[in-house]
Amino acid sequence: EVWPFPTSATLTGIRTSQNIPLSHVTDFCLLFPKDARATTCFKNPCYQNMQVTTCGRNFPDMPMNTLDQQFFQLQLNASNLDLPFEAPDEFEDTLTTPRNTATRRLNPHTDLTSFLITLQCERNSNGALTFDGLDTQNQNTSVELKGAPIYQGATDSYYNVDTSGTRPPPPILCTVHDTFWLFSPAAGGSCIYDTNHSFDEVIGPLSA
Repeated sequence: EVWPFPTSATLTGIRTSQNIPLSHVTDFCLLFPKDARATTCFKNPCYQNMQVTTCGRNFPDMPMNTLDQQFFQLQLNASNLDLPFEAPDEFEDTLTTPRNTATRRLNPHTDLTSFLITLQCERNSNGALTFDGLDTQNQNTSVELKGAPIYQGATDSYYNVDTSGTRPPPPILCTVHDTFWLFSPAAGGSCIYDTNHSFDEVIGPLSA
């Protein structure tokens, strides 16, 4: 599900929240459009101290710097691109290429429009027979995003979309949910995509 935040970044960074229901959420994905019409092109905001807070938990545990080595490894792990699959160069470039310094903005020499942040909300568990992600029983809960530019001011390439004073629209939160396929030997075999039952209802008989 897609949930745009209500407010955009300011000169000093971003701190915004929204009240939404969380139903068996396994991952958060964050997108940072530079234009309201952007649907496929998203760039690294080059932020530090970035974190999502909800349900009394922080994601990730420590605030992120979107250009450091720890963040790079976090994204490879969350996207299952550490092993055996490898990340394409374009994706790696968006995670590692600076867009500015304290004194100037940098012109990219490669495609840097495939950026997103993926935050795991549950641990890698035993074959999906347990769930420790986020579920609020369809009740709204606050989800807060905060962060600050690594370099504040005229060289902030996220806040300063162009030289005409254009500012970015609010960031977008996407929630990823557990889904289920039910297999049955009846009538020679069937496969049904289940959208009517919760995780607990599906897995309960198997774990009893």
